[in-house]
Amino acid sequence: MPKVQHFQVTFDCAEPERVARFWCEVLGYVVPPPPEEFASWDEYTGSLPPEQRDAAFACVDPTGVGPRLYFQRVPEGKIVKNRVHLDVRVGAGLVGDERLATLEAEAARLIALGATHVLTQRADEENESCITLQDIEGNEFCVD
Repeated sequence: MPKVQHFQVTFDCAEPERVARFWCEVLGYVVPPPPEEFASWDEYTGSLPPEQRDAAFACVDPTGVGPRLYFQRVPEGKIVKNRVHLDVRVGAGLVGDERLATLEAEAARLIALGATHVLTQRADEENESCITLQDIEGNEFCVD
């Protein structure tokens, strides 16, 4: 069996720092410290050539368990549905009305941060409830 590898999730976006800070709020992640020789990220960014400034940003799980999220600026905008998405797991173990109420409360919190509601899927015979949202640049994710 192969060794489990560490990985990061990379987002293509227009405004890396803005999107990263949104996801920090969603997941409870933090911005890692700047490189040792810099007192702040602003100081680090100011040391870069103009074309590299604000080109990337990252956030990390403060517990060290979750993957690093990396946000990189790309020139093109989002055109179609993303083929990979994150599931924000707030309703694990809950069912029925209790689950839906928990999902709706989290969705309301995220909408207040700038997310957009796409679809609420209510429980049926096969699946539990799930809410699809978009982040501040239109990337879909689920609250489940």
